[in-house]
Amino acid sequence: MGALSFEPTIFCPLDYVTLGLKDPIKDYLGKPRVLSLLSVILDKIVEENEKMLVTSEAKDVITVFHGTRAPSLSIQQYIDRIFRYSNCSPSCFVIAHIYLDRFIHRTNLCLNSLNIHRLLITSVMVAAKFIDDAFFNNAYYARVGGVTTRELNKLEMKFLFGVDFQLHVSLQTFKKYCSILKQEASCGLIERSIPICGTEDSCTSNNDDGTLCSG
Repeated sequence: MGALSFEPTIFCPLDYVTLGLKDPIKDYLGKPRVLSLLSVILDKIVEENEKMLVTSEAKDVITVFHGTRAPSLSIQQYIDRIFRYSNCSPSCFVIAHIYLDRFIHRTNLCLNSLNIHRLLITSVMVAAKFIDDAFFNNAYYARVGGVTTRELNKLEMKFLFGVDFQLHVSLQTFKKYCSILKQEASCGLIERSIPICGTEDSCTSNNDDGTLCSG
């Protein structure tokens, strides 16, 4: 496990509280705000990527993270589900955001509706294993994510090699990504981290059969 100790007295306390990472300020549904803010950012990127794929000659490269069809759950619903059933810390979603950024920059994968869900469950699971004191096994995360254990094992290895096993996150990097999320909270103007395709910018227990991410 990694050692990330983001004490509010050391880290920027306003960002920390605003995002709901400690004694959380919650949205109107009672969730840490980081969940809805991350989903908004990812929704925008997915929407822009899919528009670009339709209007350009660029072609999506199929990977192990791709399904044959988009899951029925929205990104927001899926993030909420992961948080509800995985019992991970809210900070895991900031770390997952960082890991997704690293993965996409290293692999040039195009984030879209066919791969975002598998990438989310994988990145949050890896983040929980690295920074949280307690976490579940892959079989449990697979049920939460709606994939099989065998598939999630494969996704995890592909993801780890994709980020070159670079899981450490400095306090400075964590703070930067919190600021990106806070910008979304304050005015919707975000400094893009995960790039658009082709650019260089910086639980229930009934889902063993992969019904959420089937295809």
